Amino acid sequence: MLGGGGEVGANAYEVSCCGVRLLLDCGTHPKKEGPETLPALSLLGRPPHACLFTHAHVDHCGAAPVLGKMFPGIRGYATDPTVILMDRMLHNSVSVMEALAREQGISSYPLYDHYDVNYFIRHMTGVAFGCPFFLPAPAPVEVSFHEAGHVLGSAGILIQFPGHTLYYTGDVCRKPQFLLGGARFPRRNIKIDTLIIESTQGGTEEGKHFPFNEETDRFARAVDRVLRRGGCVLIPSFALGRTQEMVNLLAYLQETGRVAPADIYTAGLGRAIYEVYDKFSDLLKPSAWLRPLDMFKRMGNVVAEPGEIRNLLAKPCIIVSTSGMMLPNTPSAALAAVMTQEERHAIFFVGYLDPDTPGYKLLHGAPGDPVSFELGKPPVPKGPAEVAAFRFSAHATRSELAEIIDRFEPRNIVYVHGDPDALAWMRENTANGCTSWVPMIGQTITLEA
Repeated sequence: MLGGGGEVGANAYEVSCCGVRLLLDCGTHPKKEGPETLPALSLLGRPPHACLFTHAHVDHCGAAPVLGKMFPGIRGYATDPTVILMDRMLHNSVSVMEALAREQGISSYPLYDHYDVNYFIRHMTGVAFGCPFFLPAPAPVEVSFHEAGHVLGSAGILIQFPGHTLYYTGDVCRKPQFLLGGARFPRRNIKIDTLIIESTQGGTEEGKHFPFNEETDRFARAVDRVLRRGGCVLIPSFALGRTQEMVNLLAYLQETGRVAPADIYTAGLGRAIYEVYDKFSDLLKPSAWLRPLDMFKRMGNVVAEPGEIRNLLAKPCIIVSTSGMMLPNTPSAALAAVMTQEERHAIFFVGYLDPDTPGYKLLHGAPGDPVSFELGKPPVPKGPAEVAAFRFSAHATRSELAEIIDRFEPRNIVYVHGDPDALAWMRENTANGCTSWVPMIGQTITLEA
């Protein structure tokens, strides 16, 4: 366990069988800085024969160029969209690290540069969903990627070693979203010896989730109410996945008259990723209509140019902006610091919030509670603006995770990618007599077929 054990972030798991060593994901931690963001790659005694990536969120791929520097020539495999999305996400990470080094004096940044990204991406191979392939390794190991429903290109990974079959869910979403269909798993006649399963929503009570149509109605009423009173709506969103889902949902709600007409703004990386969604629109669910990108206005640099915020909030609008958890010094944090002080505005969260992030503290804090939106600056008191959360998570609920376990009937279950409460609930309530683990970073476990 190199990362992602007992927490959400820096996901990286080394699996060894029959003399073959594979690394599953290689991400960075969104709440840490400098080398602490990396998984414990120093525990890799020898280079893995390959690295398999589930999707392009940086907590699953952000450390890949560091891996490439450690082990030049290491091969990476992912779905075709994920390879392109990784290229865009990793180059953006370089730019973010360069800015943090310049503005916050983090001397260890950047951990890698644009050349390192290009080098690693050149050693990536894109693979279609459901197409098995053999890895160049000492023993015959067959791998296939299966739709996970989380973001474009996201996959669960089926690995068939001689005598042991493993399935790693990655981040998984069982039900269809507005653009993406739900997860599709390997055929049932494949016996799964070991299941590595994410546990993000394991700590969230089932009653806090609403059917998609009901949550959409609640969301539409709230956005419409704010716009009609002359306010602006900020929707913090991950650049990959949530941004594309939300802007298309909002456009649909405006087209059907459920939300008042108003400009919808998006920012740089979310727009760059939108182009990849357009390129691979055949992988969206059949009923999805991806609106033209030029339907949505481009937001200026609200972090570097505070005057942009004043211009943006001059008339009612909807702003879909990174980061989804409102990490400090991001556009959503800069906007929230201003918007929270005016009652006419609203900040609506639509995805997972880590308890240590400004977004979580803004949502759950009392009026007047301090929130640190910018590193090195005084906290801002939570003001009178409306703050609410809507359940549009791209992660399976805990009952859906239990259904996945029941479907596979594995002998071994490894719970990862969850906070301690979520992992504890999952192990206590879903193991069903299986041999189960919640491994910590640095721990090695033995899995029997």
